[in-house]
Amino acid sequence: AALNVAFERAKGDVVITMDADLQDSPEEIPPLYRMIKEDGYDLVSGWKKKRFDPLGKTLPSKLFNRTVRWVSGIKLHDFNCGLKAYKNQVVKSIEVYGDMHRYIPVIAQNAGFRNIGERVVQHQARKYGTSKYGFMRVFNGFLDLATVSFLGKFGKRPMHFLGTAGTILSILGLLILIGFTIGKLAWNYSINDRPLFYLGILLLIIGTQLFVAGFVAELVARSSETRNQYLIADEEGIES
Repeated sequence: AALNVAFERAKGDVVITMDADLQDSPEEIPPLYRMIKEDGYDLVSGWKKKRFDPLGKTLPSKLFNRTVRWVSGIKLHDFNCGLKAYKNQVVKSIEVYGDMHRYIPVIAQNAGFRNIGERVVQHQARKYGTSKYGFMRVFNGFLDLATVSFLGKFGKRPMHFLGTAGTILSILGLLILIGFTIGKLAWNYSINDRPLFYLGILLLIIGTQLFVAGFVAELVARSSETRNQYLIADEEGIES
């Protein structure tokens, strides 16, 4: 929430975030700034290549980062690093809530900003306080990743996901019921004791519900007042 408010109020051409636990070095700011201004990156993420954290934090972090790389296709080694630099257009085009701060590169990519890089930064041992990182944060992180991935791919076209799934299930259920109907009419065999018959009914009902849910979600998405207010980055620059 604090990041989101800060992003709304930030006015500089380059916006830099860093953790307040004294593990990040302010000397890293000028190189990150130059990568945005001179090298043309939209976002640059720090990479704590050499870390001074306990094994209970580093191992889950490696698993988490590997999973996010695989799902998002963004080749970053440390999505959790709080030391990042952004173009102003990036922070004005994204919304950060909950624990979504760790997925800012993914959210930025979904908003059309593809030029994302990273830089190895110095990491220092924690002197004060204790880490809040634990199993529940890892578990919730994967749930958030599923949310970000779904919204990025289908947030503006939910019918493509729900409608497709509903259509497939409905067709399968309908084919099963047609087969039983033909069998009943042609050979007069009993269908009441056939589990497959009830599976066909279930598939048809669930498929219809998913299709209707996708249709309603599409209406909601298209009636949103902000659906056309996203910045999209292309090869020629930033367009509204």
